[in-house]
Amino acid sequence: MRISQLLDFDNIIVQCHNNPDADALASGFAVLKYLKSHNKNARFVYGGNFEIAKSNLKLMVQDLNIKVHHVRYQEQLCELLGLSNDDMPDVLVTVDSQYGEGNIQKFNAKNIAIIDHHQVSGFLPVLSEVRSYQASCATVVWDMLRADGFKVDGDLKLSTALYYGLMTDSNNFSELHHPLDMDMRDDLKYSMSDITKFKNSNISQEELRIAGIALLGSEYYSENHYSIVKSDPCDPNVLGIISDMLLEVEDVECCLVYSIHEGGIKISVRSCVKEVKADELAKFICAGVGDGGGHLIKAGGSIRRALLELQEMDYTAPTIQQFFRERMHEYFLNNEIIYANEYKADISTMKKYRKKRLHVGYVKATDVMPANTKTIIRTLEGDVELNITEDTILAIGIQGEVYPMSKESFESKYEISDEPYEYPGEYEPVIKDLSNGGSKEILPHAHSCISVGTSEIYAKELKNRTKVFTKWDTEHYYLGKPGDYMAASENDPSDVYIIEREIFNKTYLKVTDN
Repeated sequence: MRISQLLDFDNIIVQCHNNPDADALASGFAVLKYLKSHNKNARFVYGGNFEIAKSNLKLMVQDLNIKVHHVRYQEQLCELLGLSNDDMPDVLVTVDSQYGEGNIQKFNAKNIAIIDHHQVSGFLPVLSEVRSYQASCATVVWDMLRADGFKVDGDLKLSTALYYGLMTDSNNFSELHHPLDMDMRDDLKYSMSDITKFKNSNISQEELRIAGIALLGSEYYSENHYSIVKSDPCDPNVLGIISDMLLEVEDVECCLVYSIHEGGIKISVRSCVKEVKADELAKFICAGVGDGGGHLIKAGGSIRRALLELQEMDYTAPTIQQFFRERMHEYFLNNEIIYANEYKADISTMKKYRKKRLHVGYVKATDVMPANTKTIIRTLEGDVELNITEDTILAIGIQGEVYPMSKESFESKYEISDEPYEYPGEYEPVIKDLSNGGSKEILPHAHSCISVGTSEIYAKELKNRTKVFTKWDTEHYYLGKPGDYMAASENDPSDVYIIEREIFNKTYLKVTDN
């Protein structure tokens, strides 16, 4: 769905879920702003039994001038739009929620549209944009506005709302894993004073009590130095506060904090050791039953009740607690950690492979940014820090992954091709200048090339989860799961690294049966 499709209607209601949070308010505010800029008769509403009560949200609505109305009855919608009680809005747009769900009051309209970032829960109308991979609905709306050419940067209040919506829905950005969420966080020009004011009014006395009680029930597992804590239902930011406090405790190197809600479970994960990436641990915990992600130190996620129950699990506190105990135990049980600087692969147990001739892409980095620029390359696989030099080349792999390398290394592995380059990935990678925050797309500068097929490696399929600290990055491990491959350089058995299974099978051919 394109946001411009809403312009086909005149009388429009934008509705967020009952008891709205900052993300719902920001998303509805942005859609309303867009519609008003096109002179549409539009109003922003929420239903339910209760009006907004949290201090930070009341400040957000007041200081950012968000015109949102609490309505209980259909007649109120008609009155807001200036319609007769027998008439209906031309279209009702739900944001940060889906029409017919239990957390959003049902009103009638001639047409329904949905903009959301949660899992699809039922039938979607033709007018819908649901991206369950985004950390916030604010990101979805921001991207839709950007695609339509609507300028957000010139509106400080709107930019601040979108930024705060993403911040609160991602637990202070600790749960970000999709590059589009990171792009919005980095690109928005927001009011720091407003954000500080909202943050300082974010926790109620009741939530402070919840945090204190939760900490008293902490379970500590000394063998692997982690804690598990159950909290009463609360906002995700409270889980983050509890997690941060746990890391201050002697001998606690990582932790999991969770709270059980009617439809699912929110988790917060923290780590202070390089051998455990918080985002990777969050993904492991949520695998098969939800979604997790974030950063090296701070992460989080959501587990859906319906997916847990599909595994024939009772949705009770003792069963859920045992589920988390088992997941954490499993995570640490079969982990192999390899420090390449102290390791030498036994190539007698590995097979030799040669790289296939593949059509891929490349970009000369100085075509995008000047030499001596400190940058971050943002891709779907994550951020890569890079200091651009005159001979930096960005090779683009078969799934859109980006590999920085020297010109000499590039010329030894690839041949330049005259064929047009077609990018295979979902998210188009960008380079961000660390000095000023500016970003540029790299694909307009991309050309085709062919891997020459002479590079040989030794590799073996992994049977256990393996973390490799490579020789070129001793602080961050590369995770290999069972079925992936650990590879070693033909000339240096200590130069070991991980290759994901699908990429390996598409990229390499076995040379011998040694």
